[in-house]
Amino acid sequence: MSVSHEWHRLTKDDITQLLNVDPGKGLSEAEARHRKGKIGENRLMEGKRISPYVLFLNQFKDFMVLVLLVATLISGLLGEYLDAITIIAIVVMNAILGFVQEYRAEKSLTALKELASPEATVLRDGKWRRIRAVDLVPGDIVSLESGDRIPADVRFLETYNFQAEESALTGESVPVEKHCKTIDSDEISLGDKHNMGFMGTMAVGGKAVAAVVATGMQTEMGKIADLIDSAEQMQTPLQLKLEQLGKVLIGVALFLTAVVVVTGIMHGHDAYKMFLAGVSLAVAAIPEGLPAIVTIALALGVQRMIKRKAIVRKLPSVETLGCATVICSDKTGTLTQNKMTVKQLWTGGTALTVSGEGYQPEGRFMLNEQTVDLRRYADVRRMLQIGVLCNNARLVKQRKKGKLFAKDEWTIEGDPTEGALLVVGAKAGWYANTLSQKWKRVEEIPFDSERKRMSVMLQSEDGKTVIYTKGAPDVLLDHCSHILWNGQVRMLTPQLKQQVLRQNETLAGLALRNLAFAYREVKETARHSLEQMEKELVFVGLMGMMDPPREEVKESIKTCDEAGIKTVMITGDHQSTAVAIARQLGILPRHGEVMNGRELARLSPEELERRVDNIYVYARVSPEHKLKIVQALQARGEVVAMTGDGVNDAPAIKAADIGIAMGISGTDVSKEASSLVLSDDNFATIVAAVEEGRGIYDNIRKFIRYLLASNVGEILVMFFAMLLAMPLPLVPIQILWVNLVTDGLPAMALGVDPQEGDTMKRRPRNSRENVFARGLGWKILSRGLLIGVCTLGAFWLTYQQNPDDLARAQTVAFSTLVIAQLIHVFDCRSEISVFHRNIFENAYLVLAVISSLLLLLVVIYYEPLQPIFRTVGVGFREWCLILVMAGIPTFVAGIFPKVMFDHRRRRALPQ
Repeated sequence: MSVSHEWHRLTKDDITQLLNVDPGKGLSEAEARHRKGKIGENRLMEGKRISPYVLFLNQFKDFMVLVLLVATLISGLLGEYLDAITIIAIVVMNAILGFVQEYRAEKSLTALKELASPEATVLRDGKWRRIRAVDLVPGDIVSLESGDRIPADVRFLETYNFQAEESALTGESVPVEKHCKTIDSDEISLGDKHNMGFMGTMAVGGKAVAAVVATGMQTEMGKIADLIDSAEQMQTPLQLKLEQLGKVLIGVALFLTAVVVVTGIMHGHDAYKMFLAGVSLAVAAIPEGLPAIVTIALALGVQRMIKRKAIVRKLPSVETLGCATVICSDKTGTLTQNKMTVKQLWTGGTALTVSGEGYQPEGRFMLNEQTVDLRRYADVRRMLQIGVLCNNARLVKQRKKGKLFAKDEWTIEGDPTEGALLVVGAKAGWYANTLSQKWKRVEEIPFDSERKRMSVMLQSEDGKTVIYTKGAPDVLLDHCSHILWNGQVRMLTPQLKQQVLRQNETLAGLALRNLAFAYREVKETARHSLEQMEKELVFVGLMGMMDPPREEVKESIKTCDEAGIKTVMITGDHQSTAVAIARQLGILPRHGEVMNGRELARLSPEELERRVDNIYVYARVSPEHKLKIVQALQARGEVVAMTGDGVNDAPAIKAADIGIAMGISGTDVSKEASSLVLSDDNFATIVAAVEEGRGIYDNIRKFIRYLLASNVGEILVMFFAMLLAMPLPLVPIQILWVNLVTDGLPAMALGVDPQEGDTMKRRPRNSRENVFARGLGWKILSRGLLIGVCTLGAFWLTYQQNPDDLARAQTVAFSTLVIAQLIHVFDCRSEISVFHRNIFENAYLVLAVISSLLLLLVVIYYEPLQPIFRTVGVGFREWCLILVMAGIPTFVAGIFPKVMFDHRRRRALPQ
């Protein structure tokens, strides 16, 4: 099982013998576990992960923390042991807090990677099953089809028009035709090994069965694993902006701190105390953790999105979600349930209605609302038989335990459209497992988007051979020369053909998706030319099926409308079907336009750009058209979210501002190109993700507002005191305590603040908006100024009354600053005022504030701590002053927003 073997030169028998595997049964689970234990998981080695110990030590690498540690050393050398011990304790506690935050963020992102890991279809113990790709081992037999990512290095054993895109390895963007023949050459390039597939490359056509010959770092892709790992690291635009902002704020904070220190020394304060106060103030004032906090907020938001069935693959998309102005959505499975149900049958001029919902094989066949006996309708029976046998899906019954009793639940493995054919057949008593015993499949031409049909050749027990074909009605009619009419085969005249097409239009107008069915009896000698047998078929009839809209989607589309987001439906379905579903869901307004693929293809990009604003439904379009639609919308300045599930959707998904792939029905190609994956393929999940994206951005603004306003207040209280030649209102230990407790805990709680009620009633924010837009910068400066002035005012009033009791005045200033910030944190929860939201809505924030208050009372009244924090117990009068002065900043801003500091209130919400 070594990669040194020249697998391309070996025959199939040599390969399976060397790998010690039966290609008909695959490996046993026990053997697979044994091999995995010896070889390891099928994953590329990631870059060296930071251990928890290093992560903890990294908390002490910050420049200001190092300066503080030097200051601590000086304190110890000068005999100020109590100060030194306390500062060390605070630094360690701060490091623990930072470590917990970063470790949690790392774990969140690791869990996200695990959720996004690909799967593979493997043969184990004679049964095909889906497993995680990381569990593959050499010798496994895997099945591959269009859209799959090849999960390991493989040697093909069987191929059916199989193509792979290998640009990741060879740089060749053109898909490569693959085969299973031996290549007898010892000097051959990777790109010429056409009988092999390589880990990480994409299957873009056909089907194949292959044997795994190398996994993990032994694969060809393992050789470029270092490049893949380096590409994983990325910062969001907001993180980069805040990192730049942090550098500016560091400069401003250091300048103001230097002014405070120099001014204090000039006014006669002790140089050592002023140096320590300056360092403490700089540590408290510099928001060095802002980018890290943004990462944590994004990671926690990503976890919330996962719970709401949205898996984020690219972190910047979280920010972009809040800016989305257009959501372009597939119809099938996203806006609808993806449980196709046959509702109408039409054969030989007779139309029958079928009852029943979903995949439960229970229902009646009715003519004019009266149940009929299908034994009288041979044409219908023939069509149902074609639907069941020309089919690759499986109808599976599972026993599911409910709260009161167990019940049977039917599910489909495979394409939902084919599943609907199995269900309607089962309603008539035609089950696939029964029919397949009488009719053995000989050959198959699979369905693809270009042919729009599928054919199988079957042979009965008595040697009779038939071709059964299903496909798009307009396409299949062109391959038919006869029609089955009331049990008799007739020539398909132009008049009969028009009648079929009119019936097709009628069914499509009822929002039904139509499939046509045909057959041909053939001689056994013709078996070798199945393509030729798709000519001169006998047309049998039509089945009209519906994929019912998801119940929650209509409400989600209404929410989008209220949020200023336009919803556009893009589907390959018939225009009548698309329009009916769009009107049912509220997507298509009265003035809205509908465009079909033929018209879209004729338009130049400039012409489409002029019309795109008023188009709400694109019908009968191919996946290639999606890219054209995305580009037209972006040219109009829209921020576009585009959904897709197929291989051909990948360019549009990648080009969109937010590419969204389907987690259930989506191919690996579409998932690789996407920035968001829906694990439930539901449109409502997109809306939930947009809401979360807006909420995450709002929360980032909230704790930026809180931290910076608090920092401004702390700097200004010291700055003004030094300018006015006043005593120190805060001692260094108190400043560090505020930085750890009052700033840290509430800021973290703001990161998980619930969204405001109007989150999805606002217009999308401008993607180029500055983080301080909509009055945030003004609020930070004004609240910080008020907090600083009120804290200094409380200090001055207390000191004037008791000039000989500086510690009491400092305790009052310390308490005023803490409580002012704790009141202000509730004001930060709303863009309008503190009174706009229920303060108990965020339980984490309430607990954080209560914890900070309790810790404040402890350092004030617990006698062993009073010498450490330079505090004294304060009485009722002082507490009245503290509460009044601490409440002024938030009270003034909340009661008089138009008169005072919120004169930009009307700009708080995007227009």
